[in-house]
Amino acid sequence: MKRKMSPAMKKAWVRFGVLSLFALIFVFFALFASVLAPFDPLESHYADMLKPPSTTYLFGTDQLGRDLFSRILYGGKSSLLIAFAVTAIISTVGILIGTLAGFTGGFFDNVLMRFSDMLMAFPGYIFTIALVSFIGIGLPNMILAMSLTGWTYYARISRSLVLSVKNNVYIEQARLGGASRTRILLVYIIPNVLPSLLVNIFQDIGGKLLTISGLSLLGLGSPPPTPEWGFMLSEGKNYMYSAPWMLIFPGLVILVSVVIFNLLGDCIQDLMNPKENVW
Repeated sequence: MKRKMSPAMKKAWVRFGVLSLFALIFVFFALFASVLAPFDPLESHYADMLKPPSTTYLFGTDQLGRDLFSRILYGGKSSLLIAFAVTAIISTVGILIGTLAGFTGGFFDNVLMRFSDMLMAFPGYIFTIALVSFIGIGLPNMILAMSLTGWTYYARISRSLVLSVKNNVYIEQARLGGASRTRILLVYIIPNVLPSLLVNIFQDIGGKLLTISGLSLLGLGSPPPTPEWGFMLSEGKNYMYSAPWMLIFPGLVILVSVVIFNLLGDCIQDLMNPKENVW
């Protein structure tokens, strides 16, 4: 007999599909910014300075006559690139360290967790600001600074998940069946840990976008004139009353992108929730 999907699961899958579509649209515009942008984002048109939104300039122009729509498209490439790169680095390193620490235990576990405790004692955002100020601005330095502290969060979560899984009955059966430690880790533990971490990974993308925008707003992001969403907000704050579109459109893009990735993480959590996953 064919089982029917519950109404809750149908709604969850619809939400997941819609949010995934919006996320893919953002990624598509960022990847093909050079094709979709109607103007060069670095080219100045002094005759068109601070023009309001129109059919020629969809989002208006900035104080140098540069097209805001084109700059937002190119800014998405750098902002999303940094967010995805940092999230990929810290999640990979953190999951690897936390999984090994929780699985091996003993001295290795104590050393790694005390080191992560030391890093977590510093506020991550303040530490990132101090590090970027010390090593200099730029995309590689920003990625490095955000990655040095971000992995501790994933290490802690993955370690706790491994500790809750490794003493289960099926792990003991695999061990009694002659499975090696490597096979137990790769086949039985990691596949049961990763789904729970996917929620945190998707939600962390939105958090990293906010961090990147905050650093750029403080002048610690991509060096000018490179278009970046946070830096565009920093430029627009000086024209809040005379050209409000310089603040509105970059702010809306940041808001919508962060909300989409956060809701996408919540939707994945609903799909993996055994109480909601009813057929």
